[in-house]
Amino acid sequence: MNPIYQLLMEPFKFRSGVEAMNRIVHAPMTISFSRQDGMASDDLIAYYESRTNGVGMAVTGSTIVTPNGKVFGGELAADRDETIPSLQRVATAMKKHGAKAILQIFHGGRESSPEGVPGGDIVGASAVAKEGAGSIPRALEEHEILEIARAFGASTRRAIEAGFDGVEIHGANRFLLQQFFSPYTNRRDDRWGGDADRRMAFPLAVVDEVVKTAAEHAERPFLVGYRLSPEEETTPGITMADTLKLADALANKELDYLHVSLLNFWSKPRRGVEDDRSRMEILHELVGSRVPLIGVGSIRTPDEAVGALRTGVPLIALGRELIIDPDWVRKVASGKENEIRTELTLNDQEKLGISDPLWNKIVHTPGWFPIADQA
Repeated sequence: MNPIYQLLMEPFKFRSGVEAMNRIVHAPMTISFSRQDGMASDDLIAYYESRTNGVGMAVTGSTIVTPNGKVFGGELAADRDETIPSLQRVATAMKKHGAKAILQIFHGGRESSPEGVPGGDIVGASAVAKEGAGSIPRALEEHEILEIARAFGASTRRAIEAGFDGVEIHGANRFLLQQFFSPYTNRRDDRWGGDADRRMAFPLAVVDEVVKTAAEHAERPFLVGYRLSPEEETTPGITMADTLKLADALANKELDYLHVSLLNFWSKPRRGVEDDRSRMEILHELVGSRVPLIGVGSIRTPDEAVGALRTGVPLIALGRELIIDPDWVRKVASGKENEIRTELTLNDQEKLGISDPLWNKIVHTPGWFPIADQA
């Protein structure tokens, strides 16, 4: 291995005692390979086996905690005990080559698909419609909010029983937890809405439930992480100042990491703070001594990954890069970094084991993936 990449391969030990063998994380991605009942398919198992070979830690795509939280179709389910054998297959596949396996748990809220939700009952923090959608979600009632928080805890118990090494609470990408924190989607006037402190009450309640469940049921070290999106484009919407307040509160919880959802690791704040540094650097300064960050976004090469780690952020997640080249990490470790693939061809779907929904999104979203001019 080239010595300049040694930093990528150093182990990392989390607060809970879980130790990852290196600093590279398989980012959570929606690969739409599960069966429609939320159970793991053979294709999904094969995908995770190949994509987690070499990484220190791997996070699944979104996994529903209640039946009315489904967004994409083809996502995993952890909403009932019958899913535990399916989840066990996934955990075993992800851990086969030494990676720590993390189950990402979520609820889609107003982003949920009417076709995939029982009775078409779409719920959210408030009755604010999804952009471009005709249906308006129903605002959750007090008892339902508490039930969903408990559902996150129950899914955590199932992850423990299935053999996962941790869970990641999905509070990013416009899903339910972010909907509660956002002043755009949360128009409530009860204890779950209003100023930033009350808007973060539900995300923090979910964290407390998950941490409590892990403490009660895990008999070995078990990670709890939280993923967040730092800003929203909408006005009103989440600003960088709001996110710093949320991150500060999360850093005071017993979390193992915060995972920042970004398209570009080096992107700078839109509004809310006057600072020329990247969002990742600002967040690291705030919470780095209390909880480690996972950075992600357009980190394509080993040199870019090392540059990101040199900011002090201790863990780097790869998403598209591992779809394009499942051997990315192993090539770095074996001194073959010059052989890393950086683009797809139109003949790659079957060879790389990419699902039809994901492939269709890849080829029909200009600029999302680098695609060679000629197959």
